[in-house]
Amino acid sequence: MADGGSERNRQHPSNLQGLLRLAVEAGSVGDTAPELHPMPEERRQWLQDALSDVFNGQLDELKQIKDCLQILSDTSEDDLNEDGRRSNALDTVADLCENLDNAGDFCKLGGMQIVVQNFLECPDPELRWRVANLIGTCSQNNPFVQEHVLNLGTMSKLLDLLNSDSNDMVRIKALFAVSCLVREQEAGLLEFVDHDGFSVLMRAMQSGIEKLKVKAAFLLQNLLISNPEHKDVLCSMGMVQQLVALIQTEHDSFHEHVLGALCSLVTDFPRGVRQCQELELGLEEILIERSRMLKDQEEFQEELEFCEHLLRTCFSQPEEHGMDR
Repeated sequence: MADGGSERNRQHPSNLQGLLRLAVEAGSVGDTAPELHPMPEERRQWLQDALSDVFNGQLDELKQIKDCLQILSDTSEDDLNEDGRRSNALDTVADLCENLDNAGDFCKLGGMQIVVQNFLECPDPELRWRVANLIGTCSQNNPFVQEHVLNLGTMSKLLDLLNSDSNDMVRIKALFAVSCLVREQEAGLLEFVDHDGFSVLMRAMQSGIEKLKVKAAFLLQNLLISNPEHKDVLCSMGMVQQLVALIQTEHDSFHEHVLGALCSLVTDFPRGVRQCQELELGLEEILIERSRMLKDQEEFQEELEFCEHLLRTCFSQPEEHGMDR
């Protein structure tokens, strides 16, 4: 495009007046240059007030983050009231850090190091889960924060919480943080694998916490789709057999995600197919019976499709596999 270079080289405004001028110029772009007229004073004042509100809002959010860090940095008091203030501060920062720029500023101010060192493994589960939630919120789709968090040695701590914390919410939020550090993040995934993260994920799926089970299976399914190079390791650690064991428990909605993970594991991967075909697993019979059970139940159609995919892929069964629909 002819104007591409000039667009790229245009200086970004550094103050309100510059931004106001840029807005006026943007409104004047066209095939022919329009006749320029002075902006009415009333309109100019309205625009300047609106832009001022935006800039002041950003400054106010940064001040809120700093105020929260003041509370979180003070570890001299350990009474219940102080823990309540810390919980409120962590909630406030988490809300503010849904904005990517705020999340980056929080890390640059040393906030992430403070909360990881002081509260991620502290005795109070209310603080532990809030820190894990904050890590996930800041890291989501934010490579700068992801790298910063990983450099603090956080992955192993999160996996420990996910694996063995006594509080259900801590485990759920730890899984959220882990997922935000490994999806589309090569360094995070390598740390996850190095710390036996897939085994931790399997144990989460075997827990009695429904929300944790579903989220763990969903993460496994996504990791297998985006990182198929890890399928061989998973087969070596008996993942096929463990997934099949999970779908033999009393039926619930969690099974859809387990079957989805199993589908991802066998797709374009002969070793996974061969393991599914082992007679002692009895997977073919399980899938046929499950398909019969789910037939005509609208809420389980995706699970039914996973069953049919596995039957076709592993056992050469036609889609209808001999059953009336």
